Amino acid sequence: MADPETLERYRYFLPITTRWMDNDAYGHINNVTYYSYFDTVANHYLIHEGGLDIHTSPVIGLVVESRCTYRAPLAYPDPLRAGLRVDKLGNRSVTYGIAIFKEGESQAAAHGTFVHVFVDRQSRKATAMPERLRTALERLVMG
Repeated sequence: MADPETLERYRYFLPITTRWMDNDAYGHINNVTYYSYFDTVANHYLIHEGGLDIHTSPVIGLVVESRCTYRAPLAYPDPLRAGLRVDKLGNRSVTYGIAIFKEGESQAAAHGTFVHVFVDRQSRKATAMPERLRTALERLVMG
């Protein structure tokens, strides 16, 4: 298993408020909920920093791959932070590195990757991402 992810490996952070329904029968946040957190931080960044209008933009991002490694349990009402970076930036796709941190912790409780391919909203064919979006994503590329 890879080394744990730490805060300094991420460039953008979003607070995540856990909800009672995030817990499963075992008393911790259910594994599928982490993918919702991944989706939330990536799209928050695209909307607020990249200018993506989820209702009208002619180019949208579709998830084509995701993966998550779980390292420590989290549970409601833990306050969390999602960290976001760009691991690979192409002309039509981006691979994010995303980690979920319990507030006050420097090691991720879960981390993974999330891949968006940008497509024409109508045809769903891959297309180059808009310049403003690409510029925003370039700010998250880790050297």
